[in-house]
Amino acid sequence: MTFSTVMGGIELGCIFAILSIGLYIAFRILDLPDLTVDGSFVTGLAISALFTLNGHPILGVIFAVLGGMAAGIFTGLLHTKLNVHAILSGILTMTGLYSINLHIMNDKPSIYLGNLPNIFDIARNKIIINGYDFGLLIELLLIIVLIIAGLFYFLKTQIGMSLRATGDNEAMVRSSSINTDFMKIMGFAICNGIVALSGCIYAQYTQTATTGVGTGMLVLGLANIIVGETLFKTRGILNHLIAIFLGAIVY
Repeated sequence: MTFSTVMGGIELGCIFAILSIGLYIAFRILDLPDLTVDGSFVTGLAISALFTLNGHPILGVIFAVLGGMAAGIFTGLLHTKLNVHAILSGILTMTGLYSINLHIMNDKPSIYLGNLPNIFDIARNKIIINGYDFGLLIELLLIIVLIIAGLFYFLKTQIGMSLRATGDNEAMVRSSSINTDFMKIMGFAICNGIVALSGCIYAQYTQTATTGVGTGMLVLGLANIIVGETLFKTRGILNHLIAIFLGAIVY
């Protein structure tokens, strides 16, 4: 196994760590399985590809996250307002997103983004050691640090504590006059927004966008979480988030 192969695996691990961190919100915080992620991952990828083709890769990141959040909100509304089971809500949204994602990509199942400007141009060829470009890895690590720090501080705020309490004991939270429906919708939105960001970065990194790449992302994300929880100390939110990141690298 060559050094570049190992480093490439670590870089992909970082991208899928972002996916797992998003899934952590639904799977661990809310204690609700969210099958939307198989579709919202591709939503982020498709929107990113569309904006990259038009020369706006940074805008693609912003709108990819917003697109993922919209998918999460729809799943949350199905679950809370129409009383559809959480698993079925995710399946319905994921199925609907297949057509939507294909439409976003101009009805093309695959788009090649090679030689187009992307978000990694900022760091590409800036840090080369022994012939390998470490710029991409450092940029990915910075993104993960920002996500982990942002989530850590958010979950320590009052609204973040309410979100965590909703997953722990919904009846108690409801008796405290906290809108649990809003908390669930917000949790689904955050989850799928981060997952879509992972899909967006994946498209920029591989320089390709394919509608079928989202299949199995839920399983991959859960595997990363479980591996991280098994191998590393997970007491406390910060340790849990770091363990998920490390679990994705190991997996």
